[in-house]
Amino acid sequence: MNCFARTVKSGIALLLPGLAWFMVNTSGEEVGDWWGTAERERAYYRLVNLPIPQGLIVEAGAFVTLPDNRIAVGTRRGDIYLLGQVDEAKPTPSFELFATGLDEIFGLAYRDGAFYVTQSCELTRVTDRSGDGRADKFETISDTWGYANYHEYAFGSKFDPDGNLYVALGLSSSYHSRALFRGWAMKVTPEGRTIPIASGLRSPGGIGPNEHGALFYIESQGPWNSSCSLKFLKPGGFMGHPVSFNWYNYAPHLKEPAKPESGTRIVSEKEKVKELVPYAVVFPYIRMGRSITGYVVNRTAGKFGPFENQIFIGDYTQSLIMRATTELVNGVWQGACYPFREGLSTGILNVQFTPEGNLLCGGTNRGWPVRGIKPFALERLDWTGRMPFEIKRVSIIPNGFKINFTKPVDATTGNDPNNYRVSTFTHIYHSGYGGPEVDKSIPNVLVAKLSADGLHATIRLDQLTKGHVHEFDLGALRSRERDELLHRNAYYTVNEIPEG
Repeated sequence: MNCFARTVKSGIALLLPGLAWFMVNTSGEEVGDWWGTAERERAYYRLVNLPIPQGLIVEAGAFVTLPDNRIAVGTRRGDIYLLGQVDEAKPTPSFELFATGLDEIFGLAYRDGAFYVTQSCELTRVTDRSGDGRADKFETISDTWGYANYHEYAFGSKFDPDGNLYVALGLSSSYHSRALFRGWAMKVTPEGRTIPIASGLRSPGGIGPNEHGALFYIESQGPWNSSCSLKFLKPGGFMGHPVSFNWYNYAPHLKEPAKPESGTRIVSEKEKVKELVPYAVVFPYIRMGRSITGYVVNRTAGKFGPFENQIFIGDYTQSLIMRATTELVNGVWQGACYPFREGLSTGILNVQFTPEGNLLCGGTNRGWPVRGIKPFALERLDWTGRMPFEIKRVSIIPNGFKINFTKPVDATTGNDPNNYRVSTFTHIYHSGYGGPEVDKSIPNVLVAKLSADGLHATIRLDQLTKGHVHEFDLGALRSRERDELLHRNAYYTVNEIPEG
């Protein structure tokens, strides 16, 4: 890692190229930063290190909370650890090795005394028959997909209300579909039947329900994906990357879509390719992560602050956590993403809320460069009880947007349309890797009206553009207490416009 360092009283200050100064103490715990955002964020969401015993390598790829409130951690190296005391004020968690010998665990569910482990090669049921605390039975539940390359990752969900599990399969070597059903999503029923449900995935980073219970997955930037995104996994849908069409002969219950044309826009291409599912939430590249990963919905009943029923998502490369919200408009999913918390110590692979309502974050730096300085880490984000002044949620209305805030907005700034800066862009839908932001526009904000309680504003624009990300810069707003917004930006992906 190329960086400059200088010694300070409490630790070491580091400057990574293109990043702000930040400071860590000799244990790798966050002390503060200069000129960045993490210093302001930590007043509201404290970062707590969960020490890992010396000699253990815990590259967390999956979490699940057990009935006794312990948290199981599945790792990239194929181990399952059972963690206790994760919510202590000064945690010294216990680590019990439950199972080993698995492969790249990116899915972990638990039911009736058994773990259901999604690893690269299969979905496995793992149990402890003897009751000694160590796994002694490994049963293949499903291996109805191929595995022949290190980059052929598989990401697994938790159980849905009907007892089904879902698996999102990455492509071969990131670009090809050389093994069976690579680039597909699979449904595994309680009886063990495996059903292909959608094609066109590229490099998933997580899979599970959104805040409304619909099945979504994380997609990474690359061919046919100019930015990372959160996508609805529509049964029978095509997620956008046509290289996996070669397996439709093995899914005769599904219709093979027409091949998309490279160099177009997804808003026009989905009119020709009826199975094509548009990105529900686009994460503008670098501004909102570079390789987004596992996510979880906040169901903590207020223990994690004002963002109940919102999606919390990790990013590997930039070692941070973001938020997202989704809504169904004219039968199509869309929504917004928001910055949340920077300054984590390693590349984030997955997140999980603890029994006390804190956010457990884990990952590694193995494989690709990351901003965090640790090779692996387990950390916890705790709400301090202070209320941040934030953009809580952006929702679309027929001729504009409704914007909710966590604290009342000052009426003078909140009723001035000049304080709501909106711009738009889209991406080229093409077979190339990534892509620029194109077709940019700056709609005029005609009207801004703040509610009497100051907690939401409705703005009317002279145009809304389908297929575009609408980027909000609300830095001119102030709360009634004269606070600036902790994060001034939000990004809403418009697929559909509601009728008036």
